Amino acid sequence: MKNTPVDLFQKFITWFAAAVAVFHIWANTFGNLSELWRNSLHLGLLGALGFLLYPAFRRKKSEENVSRWGMVLAGLVLASSLYLIFFEEALHNRNEVPVMMDLVFAALALLLTLELTRRTSGYVIPILAILLLSYVLWWGSHLGGIFGFRGMNLSRVLYRMYFTDEGLFGMIASISSTYVFMFVLFAAFLLRSGGGDFIIKLARSLTRKLTGGPGLVAVFSSGLMGTISGSAVANTVSTGAITIPLMKKSGYSPRFAAAVESAASTGGQLMPPIMGAGAFIMSQWTQIPYMVIIGAALLPAVLYFSSVAFYVYLEAKKNKLGQSESIENEPLGKIVRDGLHFFIPILFLIGMLIADFTPTYAAGFSILAVVLSSWLSRRKMNGRDILDALALGTRNMIMTGVLLVASGIIVGVINMTGISITFSQLVVDWSGQSLLLALVLIAAASLL
Repeated sequence: MKNTPVDLFQKFITWFAAAVAVFHIWANTFGNLSELWRNSLHLGLLGALGFLLYPAFRRKKSEENVSRWGMVLAGLVLASSLYLIFFEEALHNRNEVPVMMDLVFAALALLLTLELTRRTSGYVIPILAILLLSYVLWWGSHLGGIFGFRGMNLSRVLYRMYFTDEGLFGMIASISSTYVFMFVLFAAFLLRSGGGDFIIKLARSLTRKLTGGPGLVAVFSSGLMGTISGSAVANTVSTGAITIPLMKKSGYSPRFAAAVESAASTGGQLMPPIMGAGAFIMSQWTQIPYMVIIGAALLPAVLYFSSVAFYVYLEAKKNKLGQSESIENEPLGKIVRDGLHFFIPILFLIGMLIADFTPTYAAGFSILAVVLSSWLSRRKMNGRDILDALALGTRNMIMTGVLLVASGIIVGVINMTGISITFSQLVVDWSGQSLLLALVLIAAASLL
């Protein structure tokens, strides 16, 4: 049977995405690339995939109708990544004085990152980044008082955003290209090996005799899925397709079913040992070991899921909703025995973290542990499964990776202008002796 253009495109995307995953595994285990080069390739490779997969407007399906502009932009974002690698030494030889071509590619990388962020995550981050950049370039010099800034010319801003570790390819990009990518990839391997199905079965068995069982399935399965995914989106996609119809069939309103799945899935980024990007940023900035953060997060995460489960239970009592006939009747013992091998890579990961291996190194070898442990089950991972897991991990990383790199623009502007120091002084001045007011102001800054 002859392959259609869509089939060929899908195959290309799968192999390209798998190659991107292999590159990140190599770079985070045995590779010796500089942070700037690794982060640049991180953006270029994910960006190229992003422009191929995400259309300019959501109403179009890019996988069925890839636009020429999508391919052009994919090539340009990859070119802007490679330019930094090939011409970084030339820039240093010119005493770090950029020429016009340097500035063109710097502007290209900046604009393409903002456009791809808009396509994948909406308008909020791009608008915020543009607002802060305009503060540096223009209107900051018109302000008086503590928020006044003398300004910086376009050439200098582009140089610092592109050729240094203060902008696109700074600390946030490093966290994305190392910790976050490796743990998202680890989660993809666990899901591809059947871990998601095991978690759903386990949650169904644990809640089948409880009032409002189907709603509790959503909560418990999201909590268990959070231990391996660290992502609200991954939780919703993997468990929601099963739990939402199950809740609706059991009498929950569609609105409540969607709300329960959303609230429960959001907790995926709070549940140790694999947490969201925020945990890795916290560890990097505070220099607190990741294991310590995991330990501190465990009780709040359990309390979060317990509170969601409590509200589900109250709703079920109020509307007299019992268990659904579709809940699994498979014995709990058999489910646990069949899924024991899924605990091996998670325990292996935790063991390596306790043994003081870096999180990226631990995640890399835990991916191998997933493949090896799958051979202890009836669902052994073969070459095709490994290829799909590599591709799945990369595709799941596109939105998060691009968003984190774009956030580097905001962090870069804050560092350039000293706004963070100014805000710290304001918190002290405004809060006075009130710790509660200080906490409120800091929480507002944390949301930003």
